[in-house]
Amino acid sequence: MSLLTPHADGKCRCPWCGTDPLYVAYHDTEWGVPERDDRALFEKLLLDGFQAGLAWITILRKRDNFRRAFDGFEPEAIARYDSAKVEALMADAGIVRNRAKIEGAVLSARAYLDWQARGRSFSDLMWSAVDGKVRANRPKTLADIPAQTPQSVKLSKELKALGFKFVGPTIVYAAMQACGLVNDHLVDCHRAEPGA
Repeated sequence: MSLLTPHADGKCRCPWCGTDPLYVAYHDTEWGVPERDDRALFEKLLLDGFQAGLAWITILRKRDNFRRAFDGFEPEAIARYDSAKVEALMADAGIVRNRAKIEGAVLSARAYLDWQARGRSFSDLMWSAVDGKVRANRPKTLADIPAQTPQSVKLSKELKALGFKFVGPTIVYAAMQACGLVNDHLVDCHRAEPGA
């Protein structure tokens, strides 16, 4: 017997997405789906950094504004941001206006470009945390899902050493979940199976 209550469409979902159509769509089509594109991984890592201390739905509702304000999360563009651009972002009500996070995004973009200049793939760096394979954890309840893991602690240290900002172990684990490095959909959720 499922511990989850089916939604109106008959599908059981992780309770964190509630019934908000935007959140349900994110749950069903993005969260936990393996992402291997360098730029998309970079975007999700930055957005998880902006989410720190806030509910993810807040970021999700502002994501299109973030994409507009941050030049589609193109690292080459963000790395060139100067103090005038930071001030413009601080005045943009469509995003989370936190100076440390905005300045951290610029430094992270520069770290990303430095990594790529070595001929290295950001995707390979991120996926090295799980040896390149999705880790399906199959939790039964939300209480079974950790805030961080030894893998996120290790990856966090690696990212910090490279110059990335707002990449603590909890933020990194949230990014690992969002990018499908780990599948933390509850066992009774219709998205629990890898690749579902």
